[in-house]
Amino acid sequence: MTAHRPILAAAAMRTAEAAATCGLTELMERAGRGLAEAALRFAGPMPALVLCGPGNNGGDGYVAARLLRERGCPVRIAASGEPNTDLARAARSQWNGPIEALDEAPPAPLLIDCLFGTGLKRALEVAVSEALITLVEASHIAVAADLPSGVEADSGARLSPVPDFDLTVAFGALKPAHRLMPAMAGMGRVVLADIGIDAPGPWFEIGEPVLPSIAPDAHKFSRGLVHCLAGEMPGAIALSAKAAAHSGAGYVRISTSLPIAGLPLSVVQVGDAQVNDPKIGCLLVGPGLGKLPQLLTLALVSHRPKVIDADAIGHIGEPGRLKGQDAVLTPHAGEFERLFGALPGTKAEQALAAAEASGAVVVFKGPDTLVASPDGRIGFAPPAPAWLATAGTGDVLAGMIAALRARGLPAFEAACAGVWLQGRAAERAGASMIADDLVAQL
Repeated sequence: MTAHRPILAAAAMRTAEAAATCGLTELMERAGRGLAEAALRFAGPMPALVLCGPGNNGGDGYVAARLLRERGCPVRIAASGEPNTDLARAARSQWNGPIEALDEAPPAPLLIDCLFGTGLKRALEVAVSEALITLVEASHIAVAADLPSGVEADSGARLSPVPDFDLTVAFGALKPAHRLMPAMAGMGRVVLADIGIDAPGPWFEIGEPVLPSIAPDAHKFSRGLVHCLAGEMPGAIALSAKAAAHSGAGYVRISTSLPIAGLPLSVVQVGDAQVNDPKIGCLLVGPGLGKLPQLLTLALVSHRPKVIDADAIGHIGEPGRLKGQDAVLTPHAGEFERLFGALPGTKAEQALAAAEASGAVVVFKGPDTLVASPDGRIGFAPPAPAWLATAGTGDVLAGMIAALRARGLPAFEAACAGVWLQGRAAERAGASMIADDLVAQL
């Protein structure tokens, strides 16, 4: 995959900040500078009101306000209280203008929320929450510093009512909440301000993939054979097969006892299930499977890589049954809970626990899709259009991942690439799309 933006949980972010060679004071100066620059580029030089809380997020706000004023912007500050950290007090000391009380401040065209950031673990005081909502709603453009106040950084939970923002400026690295529901729905555009910390790690936002090239001497088998197992509703597996064909597989075939109309010429129907054919690059089982658990069993006795989707997930029984399989699982929330139970923790923690329990790469689907690997890596999908929530798009994704796996990408990379490509294809297809339109855009 190409370079992707790191994602750090709150504790990991604190560790990275503490390890920074420039010192915490310089980090705050850089965060404030990044916030001021992003707000100015996004909104232009309009009158601004910066809301400062008592902690270091408020300190970032004092820095940003000072720098915006130096750039010629009319700036006011409203504070919810006195700074309570040394860094915030130092930043406050460099602001020589007046400071208004939060609950008395009139609105401004540009609102910058620096009340609370990644350390928030409880609901805002009612008066603070109400003032924030009122001032955001009265503004023309609202910008959040690192995270909107009221959002929990690791889970994406809204601990208090949170207004919608137009822009969120993340400092140093994205946080899980930037790519988890419900928080991400109200953040507007999310941009990353480089503050000079070293933030590599196994959590990241999925970036544009580098797909396998086609060799000059390629033939249909070397490009990747996807073998699909059809069940009671062959239309679903036909959709997956089309997606696999349009995702670059050189050969796609379906084991079926029923004729399937509308398949492209590149998809071959066969009567028997040749699941141990060494030419198979990836098996696909699940879409339209229905009540035929024997087909999952057939897939599991094969030594070939496999994608397990839809009805097949419900036939697994125990996650440990997949140990030793080279498998990608693609459950939505209901299928996930039926297989793995009600796991504790954030969605990211649940996905990682499921991957470890099953030994499979887990694509935990939803408006905030995650791809988790048993080795601890986790990819967070970038925002995708809400109109992906329509019947058949999961079948398309399964076919895409199967094709990418058959083409030679490792399981985790194939799953990440499929998720990224599906989102971009949906953007091209438009809001009135159906699953077949998604396939046409691949």
